[in-house]
Amino acid sequence: MKIHVGKGEISVIQGDIADQDTDAIVNAANNHLWMGAGVAGAIKRKGGIAIEQEAMAKGPIAVGTAVSTTAGALKAKRVIHAVVMGQDLHTEADLIRKATQNSLAVAEKEELASISLPALGTGVGGFSLYHCASLMIGVAIDFLISTSGLREVRFVLFDSEAKDAFEKELKHRFTAHSH
Repeated sequence: MKIHVGKGEISVIQGDIADQDTDAIVNAANNHLWMGAGVAGAIKRKGGIAIEQEAMAKGPIAVGTAVSTTAGALKAKRVIHAVVMGQDLHTEADLIRKATQNSLAVAEKEELASISLPALGTGVGGFSLYHCASLMIGVAIDFLISTSGLREVRFVLFDSEAKDAFEKELKHRFTAHSH
């Protein structure tokens, strides 16, 4: 599913974020930037340990912020590590919103045209998929309306439940906004 927003587009697909060919992919990170399970584990397995080593050298960083590293063997050019939780593995709405915003800002600053994001905070963080979809899509819409360089924000969801949550949110916003 694709929706045009500003000069860009938001798309929602089901798949593995580590396989995406966008300029950047986003890793759901902890503030020390070590890469454990879930999205981070998949990125490290496919891209190589150098991604984690480079990320950890930049940490620890504040929860809600984001940093970028090279992407190793991945198709993407950069990995943006969005910190949605600390060592307590707890997240909340404001942190997901900030981490999404900061990931997009890093991509824009590095003059990247496309970015793939997972559902931040919904794995280990245990955050609600539907609330996450609402927060992240809201940030992406606002960002694309005001941005000059970013052309594609792709939400890459691991399973059909997550994909459905993000598609419903996108449809809801654009049916509501088209009146």
